[in-house]
Amino acid sequence: MTRPARPPERLSLGDIDLRLLRVFMTIVQCNGFSAAQASLGMTQATISTHMRHLEERLRVRLCERGRAGFFLTDEGQQIHAACRDLFGSIDRFRATVGDTAGELSGQLSFGTVDAMVTNPALSLDRAIGAFHRLAPRVTLEFNVAAPQVLSQGLLSGTYHVVLMPAPERPVNTHSQPLFLETQKLYCGSLHPLFAVPDVALTPERLAAQAFAGRTYMQRLPICGLDFDWQAATPHMEGTLILLLSGAYIGFLPDHYATAEVERGRLRALAPDRLSFEDLFQIVYARQSPSRAAQALAKAIADHCTAKPAG
Repeated sequence: MTRPARPPERLSLGDIDLRLLRVFMTIVQCNGFSAAQASLGMTQATISTHMRHLEERLRVRLCERGRAGFFLTDEGQQIHAACRDLFGSIDRFRATVGDTAGELSGQLSFGTVDAMVTNPALSLDRAIGAFHRLAPRVTLEFNVAAPQVLSQGLLSGTYHVVLMPAPERPVNTHSQPLFLETQKLYCGSLHPLFAVPDVALTPERLAAQAFAGRTYMQRLPICGLDFDWQAATPHMEGTLILLLSGAYIGFLPDHYATAEVERGRLRALAPDRLSFEDLFQIVYARQSPSRAAQALAKAIADHCTAKPAG
């Protein structure tokens, strides 16, 4: 008599599995093992070991990594989507328990673009200090990323609150304008234009220079000029390094560039003609945001020292 086939063993998740899944989520968010090292505080070898254990536990291949780059398998994409739902549910459960108990607790993920520490329009450090005093039981995860990563992360539940430039704003979110940030065109001291008077910086001359833009910006004219994009980076520090090389011109927040201007290593090019303002906003989910998310957003808004006009 033939015995009936045994049903496949159902996977039970424990704390170790959840930690491995969070490692996997971070790797996907950073788009690779090497890029995830700083966020995870692990060596690439340790990350590889964790991923091997997770794949053995789940009995599927989650991603491919090698010379061709990093990408998720079909199974990996399904597991990643399930992870977003899983951790989103866990975070919402923690927030609900905290709200029910009348206290702010759980885990809160906050993301922002870089170059905030020098911005005089916002005391982000004091805002976070005020939030911690209000909600000492909340575990805050703080990440720096490009605007499109923040926008996608808010939709997926990776981030609960984000600080980023407008007009980027995911659907079904609440946003509050905070301040304007002035961006100016700069070149480094090694660039041929460094000693050229502003009056001689004609549109044709500037458009002929190699330009360092942002990976998340459309390659459209800026301040009426169609620049020659020959480099791109998602971060201000990357732009600064490109400008200091002497090979490119590009835009930076004026507050971030000030120190290098004072050192004589950067120069603003025709700032009366070649500058623009970015509107920054705080954004969080419109539907059922946690009290912790709302408290952090309020703390940041309260520590904004320069409100936008209107």
